Amino acid sequence: MIKLCHIISGDLWAGAEVMACHLLRAQAGDPELQLSVLLLNEGRLAAELRAAGCAVTILDEKRHGFASLLGQVRGHLKKMRPDLIHSHRYKENLLALLGSAGLGARLVATQHGLPEVGGVGSPLSSLKVSLNFALMRRFFGRTVAVSDDIRNYLVMKRSFAGRRVAAVRNGVPVPSGAAAAHNHPAPLCVGSSGRLFPVKDYPLMVEVTDMVRRERDVVFRLAGEGPCRDEILAAVERHGLRENFTLTGHLDAMEPFYRGLDLYLNTSLHEGIPMTILEAMACGLPVVAPAVGGIGEIVTDGVEGYLVRDRDPASFARRLIELVDDAALRAAMSRAARQKVGAMFSVEKMAKDYQRVYRELLAD
Repeated sequence: MIKLCHIISGDLWAGAEVMACHLLRAQAGDPELQLSVLLLNEGRLAAELRAAGCAVTILDEKRHGFASLLGQVRGHLKKMRPDLIHSHRYKENLLALLGSAGLGARLVATQHGLPEVGGVGSPLSSLKVSLNFALMRRFFGRTVAVSDDIRNYLVMKRSFAGRRVAAVRNGVPVPSGAAAAHNHPAPLCVGSSGRLFPVKDYPLMVEVTDMVRRERDVVFRLAGEGPCRDEILAAVERHGLRENFTLTGHLDAMEPFYRGLDLYLNTSLHEGIPMTILEAMACGLPVVAPAVGGIGEIVTDGVEGYLVRDRDPASFARRLIELVDDAALRAAMSRAARQKVGAMFSVEKMAKDYQRVYRELLAD
């Protein structure tokens, strides 16, 4: 049996937390693993894991400085004596490394995306990113990239040893009984979901909305919260789209949101393996997305949706209109999307792939 401890912040409910939730719930039922989870914050991730029967310890980083937090992590690890420690971000990576000193545990880190560096404070952000990569490159037995694109970046741009970087793509549950195609009354609905952050480029989504609504009776919905909300609302007002574009805010239950859509649109500047696209495809939604990051590892152009090679809103609008006009094509892509997720991006496959990484590391 492998004694495994995960360390993750747990303060957000973003892609890394959603992925970790799916993985940990699967690992909690694995008889070959003795699982423990250290969360630095109370929140939805903690609640979801408790409901799944996972052993969760909350350290509450808001009440403790780093030295106190490190002492608690070390105390937990000394008591558990794990074979493996799996961490998920920079602070957790540092806690895993320092807290496990002398205990003999092997270290695994997941790199969920490429660093979002830029703007005010970018020199400090760049330094933090560089230090994190240096820690993983030097001290972690395996770094897991969630896409081939990220793996190539780590090896080619950050000088990681190829044999110490594994690619394990994210996985999501496939809803039972998901329809092969979405047949809603007009107008058709195009949606997207995610953090309202600059990297998602939702102002581009507003421009696409403006172009599509001039030619077809289509509405758009965006689910999520974040610092770019006011910028997005201003763009909606500027284009006169109040009747065509709805910001739903944060939604706890995403499956009803996806089931209310006919098409899924992503406009990100970069992505790893986006959980939102996988969730949408699992619900049978054709996808229109940019050909960036790991998206091309999920969507085959012309099969489960379309990949757009430039940032021109007209290119996105053209593909959406093509799908709006062709119900048979939407139905075929809907079936292909759901089949693709079931075959290649299931939670079960992700959990098996991680266990393979763990066993290979322990055998080194």
